[in-house]
Amino acid sequence: MQWMDALQWPAMLATLGAAWLVASQQSRKRSWGFWVYLGSNVLWVAWAVHDRAYALLALQIGLAVMNVRGVRKNDDTATA
Repeated sequence: MQWMDALQWPAMLATLGAAWLVASQQSRKRSWGFWVYLGSNVLWVAWAVHDRAYALLALQIGLAVMNVRGVRKNDDTATA
């Protein structure tokens, strides 16, 4: 399962890309950023379960909840 150990790298790149997009002033890019963040949360959760990194697992679940909130709030500002 060496590929699972390498999963942290795409997760890290997705997190950085998401941060870049969320910082945008354009609602559409921010929306994409939150979705990319959610994808990175999934990758981090898979890696955390594999490595038994339970604090990271809890963190990613909490961040995923905040990212869902971000998607909703961004959609509200886009329609207002």
